[in-house]
Amino acid sequence: MHPNRVFEYRDREAMLDFVAERAFAHIFSAANGSLAVAHAPVIVVDGKVQFHIARRNRGAGMAGQRVLVSIAGRDGFQSADWYVSADQVPTWHYEAVEIEGEARQLSDAELIAQVDRLSDVMERRVAPESPWTRAKMTPGKFEAMVKAIVGFEVDPAEIRGTFKFNQHKAPEDIAATIAGQRSAGREDIAAAVNEATNRP
Repeated sequence: MHPNRVFEYRDREAMLDFVAERAFAHIFSAANGSLAVAHAPVIVVDGKVQFHIARRNRGAGMAGQRVLVSIAGRDGFQSADWYVSADQVPTWHYEAVEIEGEARQLSDAELIAQVDRLSDVMERRVAPESPWTRAKMTPGKFEAMVKAIVGFEVDPAEIRGTFKFNQHKAPEDIAATIAGQRSAGREDIAAAVNEATNRP
């Protein structure tokens, strides 16, 4: 996370909401004596992060170990030429949340519930009228396939976030930042800059 406190994400619930909305993470571990990173969709259940990965994944042995879950959001380049003030340098805008905690392996029943919940959340985002469920599969097929994955839950011992979108700049440079991002076709970053300058 960025060391400058002005960019610090302080609201724990807002950070968990960000994780739930982004729903994709890099999970770092030292499973089996070597560094590993798994890339997986995540859901937030009662303030805890749940996910599953392939049993053959290098990180599949992370149960009982402290892991780092990293979730990134919007990001983009900032040209120094877009500022009004002189003697500026280019930078990068970004938002991210990281969670540290021990990985607990889910039971078979919890894993199935996690897959069902994840599918329900994601399906409703893309197909609210007729979401996919495993009931649409051939009997026995899901049960066979779920044996190839392992699920985990991380109860956050620590949660940190960065929301870095030039909110520390002078008003005229913030306005110039928004104009520059719009000229580059980055309405998402322009919106984030607006959000950053209006955060409590």
